[in-house]
Amino acid sequence: MSNGGPTVAQNAFRQTLAQLSADITAHLAGRPLDSALDTWLNAEHGADSPTFQTLKQLCLTGVEQGWLCEREGGGIRYGRVFKPTEDLHGFSVDVVDMHDIAGPHHSHPLGEIDLIMPLEGEAQFDGRPAGWLVYPPGSAHRPTVSAGRALVLYLLPEGRIEFTRTKEAA
Repeated sequence: MSNGGPTVAQNAFRQTLAQLSADITAHLAGRPLDSALDTWLNAEHGADSPTFQTLKQLCLTGVEQGWLCEREGGGIRYGRVFKPTEDLHGFSVDVVDMHDIAGPHHSHPLGEIDLIMPLEGEAQFDGRPAGWLVYPPGSAHRPTVSAGRALVLYLLPEGRIEFTRTKEAA
């Protein structure tokens, strides 16, 4: 009889995702979120790397099992997987599932690190193909997936993100 909680398999996948996320954030802690970090991440953990392939498979499995991207709003499935913790070196981990759509405008007070994982078509996130995209502190955007469907895992220092108030939201 199920109590609606996660299964043993789901917990195992979550723990694997947590450990891999912690391994990556260990390399990010204390580094400036800038173009040099973008270049390093794509060289060390880019789309052809085992790290990328494992993260993509873990995220895809989580979506298929229903514990990842469990919320939906405005045509975007999303969810915070892990809150910022010491184990994650102060980063939160979120994942979105987007298909040819622009999300809500927001800013990154401390920056944002995105892992773009195309699933269908030639999907790009903010004009970038599979791989990493680093936004520096103080940057802002309207996250957009074009030319298909993609999962995007994003790391936020201290979990900080500020959504822009719009006339529609006011």
